[in-house]
Amino acid sequence: MGFSLGFIYLFSYNLLQFCGHTWIFANMTARFLSFGKDAQFGTFYFVAVMMGACQLLSLLELFHIADGFDECRLFPRFMQVIERNVLLFLLISLEEFQSKPIVCVQFYLWNILGLLRYPHRLFCLIGTPYFKMLWVHQTLTIPVYLMSAVTEGISIFLMLPYLSESEGTDSVQPKVPAPMYMYSPYIVMSWILLLVLGSSLTVLLLLKERKENLESWNKKLN
Repeated sequence: MGFSLGFIYLFSYNLLQFCGHTWIFANMTARFLSFGKDAQFGTFYFVAVMMGACQLLSLLELFHIADGFDECRLFPRFMQVIERNVLLFLLISLEEFQSKPIVCVQFYLWNILGLLRYPHRLFCLIGTPYFKMLWVHQTLTIPVYLMSAVTEGISIFLMLPYLSESEGTDSVQPKVPAPMYMYSPYIVMSWILLLVLGSSLTVLLLLKERKENLESWNKKLN
């Protein structure tokens, strides 16, 4: 690609994401080593700003793929980016849920996915990645993403009682003749169904992408 503006932009973006996820992972780990189980009560407040910045920036990756800067499949990345931002929005809205242990687990899984993705993307930009790095990225991303999707579904399910308590203020009244109301819990339950379908398709596409990439690498070696 050379040192074009596109190269500098993509390299800076992936490096920024890598540094952000590394900072979150290191600080969460340091807090747990220092405070033990008590660390979960302040973890969200401690890393939420950086996590929010990383997840909002990840929306740019959809444009990277659409514009041809990134050769990844669009749907798997779209699903990952959207489901994280939706869950993060719900977490910000439900302050009483932010100290739950599953939030820490979710943040760890998101960061592991980031640490698997962005070093690989950096190596792809500056040259051909090592086979071991390619294999680790293509192989470990799938089970970690699957665990992340399951954790997201559990998190949203556990949020339902909190949403039910506030449905009077969170309800949305569409402009229709009949007095119909759509409450947040019902919307969230629909999102869980979409999450199951979307993540299942994402895993299938990631498996197909892994097979294609590893076969392409083996052909180059032969």
